Amino acid sequence: MSEANTSGSLSPANEALAGEIISWFPRPRSALIPLLHLAQEQDGYLTDDAMRRIAELVGATPAEVKGTAGFYEMFRFEPVGTYLVNVCTNISCLLWGGEELLEHACETLGTELGGTTDDGRFTVEEVECIAACTEAPCLQVNYRYRGRVTPDDFDRLVEDLRADRLDIPRHGALSRVRQSIPAERLAGVVPPEQAREAPVWLEAERIGSDS
Repeated sequence: MSEANTSGSLSPANEALAGEIISWFPRPRSALIPLLHLAQEQDGYLTDDAMRRIAELVGATPAEVKGTAGFYEMFRFEPVGTYLVNVCTNISCLLWGGEELLEHACETLGTELGGTTDDGRFTVEEVECIAACTEAPCLQVNYRYRGRVTPDDFDRLVEDLRADRLDIPRHGALSRVRQSIPAERLAGVVPPEQAREAPVWLEAERIGSDS
């Protein structure tokens, strides 16, 4: 594991990767969203220093960078747990026990709604519809879906996560959320020569501990 990035900006490895990403676009500003992904992959959230550096790289102001990031719910400006647990309480999930599941999640993990466990492993949030109404009550762990979740299911899920038995990248790895997108969707930030192939995700350097 790499040493902590005390400056909060981009590490040397990610600085080089940022330059490569910018080279793929006709204008540096076109690389803004991929660079935000890169910064969040590094630290788990967007630090002020990282956003200022991205602004320098693409020729924007820090306000423009933060304003762009603020439009997207999946970008974070504050640290969250290694595992971000989003419990849906919209109408279908509500009728099938979503509120009870959310309360159980907070009690099981020993944290208040919106809080993070003392060990930094879990953050619990309440969310609106996540488009899985037929699987109510449902939740997401780092945007991976779990459907028809009972309190017992949740307890087993937490046990598996604590024991590292599930292949769920830590929060921040937004690009890997989309690895299951079919090749014909042509999704993802990839070099031009890969534009007609299945996405091959770049590996950003992660800073700090995953635990």
